[in-house]
Amino acid sequence: MIKVSCVRYLNSQPFIYGLKNNSIINEIDLSLDIPSACAEKLLSGAVDIGLVPAVIIPELKESYIISDYCIGAEGKVETVLLLSDVPMEKIETILLDYQSRTSVLLLKILADRFWKISPHWIDGENNFERKISGTTAALVIGDRTFALKNNFKYCYDLAEEWKKFTSFPFVFACWVSNKKIQDDFILRFNSALEKGLKSIPLVASQYPSNGFNALHYLTKNVSFVLDAKKKEAMKLFLKMTEEYISV
Repeated sequence: MIKVSCVRYLNSQPFIYGLKNNSIINEIDLSLDIPSACAEKLLSGAVDIGLVPAVIIPELKESYIISDYCIGAEGKVETVLLLSDVPMEKIETILLDYQSRTSVLLLKILADRFWKISPHWIDGENNFERKISGTTAALVIGDRTFALKNNFKYCYDLAEEWKKFTSFPFVFACWVSNKKIQDDFILRFNSALEKGLKSIPLVASQYPSNGFNALHYLTKNVSFVLDAKKKEAMKLFLKMTEEYISV
């Protein structure tokens, strides 16, 4: 039984659907986690495969990108946001979402190299988004952003800002194993993921709308193919993170 950790957000639901509606589900132990937990499980060896950020790859003793699919964005992603009551240049403090280390690194790189701001960083705790007020902004990721982003005057999409900064897309997570996996399994695993992506309209129709267009999000905001341009973007991001990784 191969242990697999997948992000539980809407952006990963096509992958989850594909795995659960394929015979390969009988060969895996699938857990659904927040991004930081996916990363920790792969690093600790609690799982064999994870949908994880590329930034953890150098920390693994063994690492293999086993799929040509990922969670990426060619522009606005809509679910990795800096939310604020004041414009960027007036932000003094930023609360950091504990659910994604990659998004925190991306934010710090943008703040330092692109926006040229030096806010005070504070690690967010449960319900930290309720503390957004005045000159205190927050990085918020995942499905929580659907209900929050219209509550604030300023909303900066980190994937869009990265594209402005570098001209590259951004890869939030890719499928990585921490040991050698049999080629036959990898082929069938990817076939299941592909089936899920072909079922996006069905997946979207099962998501509670609450005024949010899940189909638009999954087809226009999230980019699932790990192509050559995205691989270049991953390398660039990894290089940039070297001086921030211990921060």
